[in-house]
Amino acid sequence: MELQTKVGIPRPDFVIDYSTRMMMLGSCFTENIGEKFRYFKFDVDVNPCGIVYNPLSAANTLRLLLDGKTFTPEDLILVNGKWASLYHHGDFSSPDQAECLSRINDRLERARRQLAAADALIITWGTAWVYDHLRSGVTVANCHKLPPQEFKRRRLDIDEIVEEYSRLLVRIREAVPSIRVIFTVSPIRHWKDGAHGNQLSKATLLLAIDALREKFPDVSYFPSYEIVLDELRDYRFYADDMLHVSPFAVNYIWERFKETYLPASLHPLMARVDRVNKGVNHRPFDASSEEYRRFARNLLAEMEAITRNAPRADFSCERAALLARLEAE
Repeated sequence: MELQTKVGIPRPDFVIDYSTRMMMLGSCFTENIGEKFRYFKFDVDVNPCGIVYNPLSAANTLRLLLDGKTFTPEDLILVNGKWASLYHHGDFSSPDQAECLSRINDRLERARRQLAAADALIITWGTAWVYDHLRSGVTVANCHKLPPQEFKRRRLDIDEIVEEYSRLLVRIREAVPSIRVIFTVSPIRHWKDGAHGNQLSKATLLLAIDALREKFPDVSYFPSYEIVLDELRDYRFYADDMLHVSPFAVNYIWERFKETYLPASLHPLMARVDRVNKGVNHRPFDASSEEYRRFARNLLAEMEAITRNAPRADFSCERAALLARLEAE
């Protein structure tokens, strides 16, 4: 007896493995899945401008990378004693202008190198609603608590999104010919405009992606939105605010993504990475004991063994943490 309506996902003609370089952009759902990739030591860059919720802000991020943009003081605004960029999340803001610029430009440079060599670009859209900054004309990634009268709020239409990304996808292909693009729509609900407004927004995003898939046959779609609505479809899979999805739902969607894009032959190596992470995160009762020191040396040896199979798997932080514990005793 089937107790779920399973969402069918077409088998892609490419796989993601430890040799794949990835760029991920989008809403906080991107952060959730991106964290899974980071945990398992895949080569991934997530949101170089911080979280972006709408298609135009995600497009702005990509254009900054493609154009090789370097931010200058003229690109910043001063808000409540902090320098900020309308293209960036508040995490980049700082009371010190030079520090703000350094954070932005250093991060963009790292992301620019990643995109130039990327094999896969994964873009998650959360909402079709945008805020246009009236004075600069920028569709902002973050309003930085500026007065609402400084913005025009509007809902994108399908044609605007398709036109924007049709141009952008051509540019991306010219810069990185072998890149594969995966779109998804965040299952997190944006409730400011009510249930109907949220559905209109999500429908706009879904129809725009469908139009792009028709124009670009090698663009694919992963149905995270449909998985939550049709496979999980229960409030127990939501967080306390009943809008964001729960950790269980994130794990479930990750498993569906993994079975779609990651070959089964990769799973044993991922299990080894998982065991190493759990071992490093384990706080020993007595770090000076010979038993723990032997355990730590085994973990270090396993990291080396894994990186022989997956050279891009970066255990530098975990290695440093273990060595610091061993040297402290």
